[in-house]
Amino acid sequence: MTFDTQPRPHQLSPNRLNKILTIIHKETTVPGLVGEKLATLGYKLDIRAPIFGEPLPDDFENYAGALVFGGPMSVNDDEPYLHQEMVWIQQAIAAQLPYLGVCLGAQLLAKVLGAKVEPHANAVEEIGYYSVYATAAGKELFPEKLQVYQWHKEGFELPEGAVLLARGDDFPNQAFRWNERTYGVQFHPEMTAEMMDFWTTQGADLIGAPNTQSRELQLANHGQYSAMVDQWLETFLTNWLEGGTEFTPL
Repeated sequence: MTFDTQPRPHQLSPNRLNKILTIIHKETTVPGLVGEKLATLGYKLDIRAPIFGEPLPDDFENYAGALVFGGPMSVNDDEPYLHQEMVWIQQAIAAQLPYLGVCLGAQLLAKVLGAKVEPHANAVEEIGYYSVYATAAGKELFPEKLQVYQWHKEGFELPEGAVLLARGDDFPNQAFRWNERTYGVQFHPEMTAEMMDFWTTQGADLIGAPNTQSRELQLANHGQYSAMVDQWLETFLTNWLEGGTEFTPL
């Protein structure tokens, strides 16, 4: 299977594949802004939760891409569903199915590609909005600086053969591409105001460690930075699935 790198219109033709296989790790997970953008582009999400015993398809040719969201677990946990997911991810990228991993989804991809995933050496965590910076290789997909939402305590090494697209201050590897359409991002571009309210309420006991931001600051930062993330995300998703687009700030 090969992928055209020329620009394509946002509206999908009626006979194009439009299903995105979507893996979640909590029953409360919602696709948020990512789901909204994909729906606008004409895609539908086929949501599966292996953690609850739901099977993953082996008919890769019937999907336009695979999207793997985050979760509170570690990729290093010895859990059957995580092993199942990593085998499936390996098969999906071997079949050249466009893949996007978000937070845990990026860490799963990194581990599948042979990279280490582990906590920060100084036990630093990121909960809230933090800066990521485009690398020279990522400048067509990222602005020079983007404030993004994070909720994690582990990070990943850059897999061998991968291209670093965005870096961070405390966790240097924030976004990478492994081949033309296989991406991992450490941060959470899917966040909406409703999701942030829910996360910071349900996970309030996790907020307060060094380097994390208060609920109030997170909500304020969302109001300040969400518009830029919204603009970036639409371009990024279009490039991931359609190819040939560049990020141009308004």
